[in-house]
Parts: sequence; C-alpha cells; structure tokens
Amino acid sequence: MNWNALLGILALVYAVLVVYIAWKKTPSIWDMGKIKAFRKVLGEKGTVIFFYIWALLAVVLGIWLLVATPIG
Repeated sequence: MNWNALLGILALVYAVLVVYIAWKKTPSIWDMGKIKAFRKVLGEKGTVIFFYIWALLAVVLGIWLLVATPIG
C-alpha cells in the first residue's frame, strides 16, 4: 500500500471539509469552544480567512504527497 498517496488524498478531503465549515458556518460546529476562541481573537472574517489559508495549506500538502509518490 502506498501511504503517501493515501495521506495525500486524506489531506485533500480534509481541505474540502475545512472549506465547507468556513463557508457554511454550521452552528453546531461554529459554536464549538475552539472556534469561538478563534472568533474572539481574529473576528468573524479573520476566522474564515484563517480557515481558507489552513485549507490551502492542506491542499498544498496533499498535492505534494501525491506528486512526490514514486510509481511502481
């Protein structure tokens, strides 16, 4: 089994979930303690921007893991 490829795919799925959380702002997730702390420190818009940057980093990691995977 190719672990790098699997981790790359999981990182891409994680990025999609983070974007979904930032975009939809589901109350059950958006009212969690850690996200409330982010909102208190960064503000509403800053938290969303932070989530988008975090998702972008996960996409970069996922693509890097998929590309760096040797074939064969």
